[in-house]
Amino acid sequence: MQYTIYIIAVVGFIILLSSFVTVKQGTIAVVTVFGKYRRQLRPGLNFKIPLIEQIYSRISIQNRSVELSFQAVTQDQANVYFKAMLLYSVVNQDEETIKNVAFKFVDATNLMQALIRTIEGSIRAYVATQKQANVLAQRNEIVLHVKEQIDQVLDGWGYHLQDLQLNDITFDEEIMRSMSRVVASNNLKAAAENEGQALLITKTKAAEADGNAIKIAATAEREAAQLRGQGIALFRAEVAHGMSKAAQEMEQANLDISVILFTMWTESIKHFAENGDGNVIFLDGSSEGMNRTMKEMMAMQLNKQTEPTAKKG
Repeated sequence: MQYTIYIIAVVGFIILLSSFVTVKQGTIAVVTVFGKYRRQLRPGLNFKIPLIEQIYSRISIQNRSVELSFQAVTQDQANVYFKAMLLYSVVNQDEETIKNVAFKFVDATNLMQALIRTIEGSIRAYVATQKQANVLAQRNEIVLHVKEQIDQVLDGWGYHLQDLQLNDITFDEEIMRSMSRVVASNNLKAAAENEGQALLITKTKAAEADGNAIKIAATAEREAAQLRGQGIALFRAEVAHGMSKAAQEMEQANLDISVILFTMWTESIKHFAENGDGNVIFLDGSSEGMNRTMKEMMAMQLNKQTEPTAKKG
């Protein structure tokens, strides 16, 4: 009798303990009664009817990831090898969603197989419409195509595709070598074009600099010539003025102005001899020539003196 009571007490204690269920954070437990869906248990300590209610499955509502590795064929019959990372999760914690997740597939293995094959099929279908040269540049387009194609399917299963990352896209070795040669030739072409542009710019800048230098030199020479002309004109005017004044003073003193001419003549000969550098210069040394020159200088001076008077009148 005592043993019977003891056994009953132990069995009752075990049944009592089995009435309490602990559900981890990020997980929802699905409860069935005789194989039929009954209710859900949320994270924490929960109570269930012992021997009647059973934990059918525990559904994780956290994000899950899986790595994919598969092959596709392009429109021009090139083999493309993909390595991808898939990130998915349960759509939400609604009761209907959890029921879909729990009962759509026999187990998680079957779900994973269906999920992977669906994504691989979607990518293969897209790649089959593209040429090999375009695949590498269309990572984003492939991902968008996959999401558009399978989001509705996954939603019926109670899942949502969070992200699909195509980490690696490769081709057959021969195609990779040919692509490398194409890239190398394009780089050489771009380098040659850049060098040509740089040379053109250098030559253009050099030509502009030469042109500017010529313009500056021409402007400086023109200004120098103007200044030299002004200096020569001023020198001549001063000489004429000095000679005219000297001639007038000598006439007033009843002296022969040929003395001035002779003095200028000798000074000129001296200057030519000192600074001529071997050049031959012909001078009119006759008295008539010197007299004519003196008269012309005096006439020039007289005209300059009468011009202001005429302007005033």
